[in-house]
Amino acid sequence: MKFNEQQITRYSRHILLDQIGGAGQTSLVNSKVLVIGAGGLGSPVVLYLAAAGVGTIGVIDDDFVELSNLQRQILHKTPSIGCAKVLSAKKTIDEINPEVKLIPIQERLGPDNALNIISQYDLIADGCDNFETRFLVNDACFFSNKTLVSAAILQFDGQVYTFKPNKKDAKGNRLPCYRCLFPEVPPTAEMPTCSEAGVLGALCGTIGSLQTTEVIKELLGIGESLAGSLIIYEGLSSTFRKITIKADPDCPLCGSNPRILDLSYHVK
Repeated sequence: MKFNEQQITRYSRHILLDQIGGAGQTSLVNSKVLVIGAGGLGSPVVLYLAAAGVGTIGVIDDDFVELSNLQRQILHKTPSIGCAKVLSAKKTIDEINPEVKLIPIQERLGPDNALNIISQYDLIADGCDNFETRFLVNDACFFSNKTLVSAAILQFDGQVYTFKPNKKDAKGNRLPCYRCLFPEVPPTAEMPTCSEAGVLGALCGTIGSLQTTEVIKELLGIGESLAGSLIIYEGLSSTFRKITIKADPDCPLCGSNPRILDLSYHVK
């Protein structure tokens, strides 16, 4: 791809990087990423992907902007209150980088549409706010053979992971999926949401930025993949921990004898 002068100027700090350069920037422009959720995590992810020049960004969310969102969901502004989040996202991104094609998908991801939507993208970035969707996304990415970069936040803490269970590490070991860590959706009473327990707004930016960095690394095939590891950030103590995670041979999805064979498992 031959960049015009305006594109060279816009992406110059990427092009200067040996690990990216012109070829890498071309790859970003030609990439398609699906962001699940246009909330606290989805906001910085979408903003930085668009600024980086990722050519096609799908954003799926069926929610509408509320005043309480604005403390952390920086993709939206006060005049957008009452507007569909995906349409608010498109308006913001059109102003930041009009070269990016943002596809607003104003619906809820479910077992009936997940495979069709996910199959259209190169990589999936999950920033959803509930476990049912998080497990569905993991399973759909496994069946679609798509790399999943996922993140989670609550109060002052956050986590980031990359899942490529259909691939192996440098030693030939199978990489884990989300269910290798958490086999089933936990009881609702045991896992409060941000709307119930609260969340520091700036934490969304910290974790969302880390998540976007991992997305870009995976798109370009640079650096060390986070697959097989988990980053934990504890905001109040300002500490990061990187934990190794392994594939579970008894995983109900990607193990030796799986019992989850398709997304009908999610149909209630």
